[in-house]
Amino acid sequence: MPADLNVKAPEFELQSNKGETVKLSDKLAAGPVVLVFFPLAFSGVCTEEMCEFRDNLAELNGLKAQLFAVSVDSRFALNAFAEKNQMEFPLLSDFNKEVSKTYGAQYETFLGMNGVAKRSAFVIDKEGVIRYRWVSEDAKVKPNLNEIREALKAL
Repeated sequence: MPADLNVKAPEFELQSNKGETVKLSDKLAAGPVVLVFFPLAFSGVCTEEMCEFRDNLAELNGLKAQLFAVSVDSRFALNAFAEKNQMEFPLLSDFNKEVSKTYGAQYETFLGMNGVAKRSAFVIDKEGVIRYRWVSEDAKVKPNLNEIREALKAL
């Protein structure tokens, strides 16, 4: 069953692009989490989306949110992607394709590859409950930042 609204978010522990271990329950102690999944680093729409998040990071932080972006790329590829695009938020490697599947945010097949993350966004409150969920079947469609902002303001 995919992660749904008003239910406890599935726990995860992933490596960041900097090699740090990120555990959801540990991060929630500091406040709400915006968790976004994206298909592949260095692809056109993904680069555009992650740069939009980069450009709006201060506003998200101002709403007391922590941003984490997840893809099935290796942490090494994610680090190169972050450095090239000056991203100051953690990019998490779901290289084993477990977390995106648990969240219901995974394509069976995408461009001939199995298990690529779907473009998705979740707002998880500090108690670990999903308060906003958006999962796209169309990889060209990006999440609506205004909806994410509103979900954070409602917490």
